[in-house]
Amino acid sequence: MSLYYAQTHEWAETEGNLATVGISDHAQHELGDIVFIELPEKGKKVVAGKFLCEVESVKAVSEIYSPVTGTVVEVNEELESSPEKINEDARANWICKIEFERVPESLMSEKEYLATLA
Repeated sequence: MSLYYAQTHEWAETEGNLATVGISDHAQHELGDIVFIELPEKGKKVVAGKFLCEVESVKAVSEIYSPVTGTVVEVNEELESSPEKINEDARANWICKIEFERVPESLMSEKEYLATLA
């Protein structure tokens, strides 16, 4: 398993050709209390760096971008009724799983990502 981060604050944990995707702890902290998530549809084709879904917090509605190109094969339906779980643990409460072909070169390691926040 490998963990990658996008400059737009999404993470992707890859195993084989499956990426589990969510938002970073930094992102959930900046958003504030998350009150709604519009999950992507299963079967949706997504492109790295392009719109994946929306998260609504008490502060604003924010677009979430896909860190990889591929097809959404699973969504975390638990978040529909409990979107605040992302605030509780952004790494444990993933948004979706995407079947992909390759990891984009633009993604960073956790160490590289954390350095961009400093």
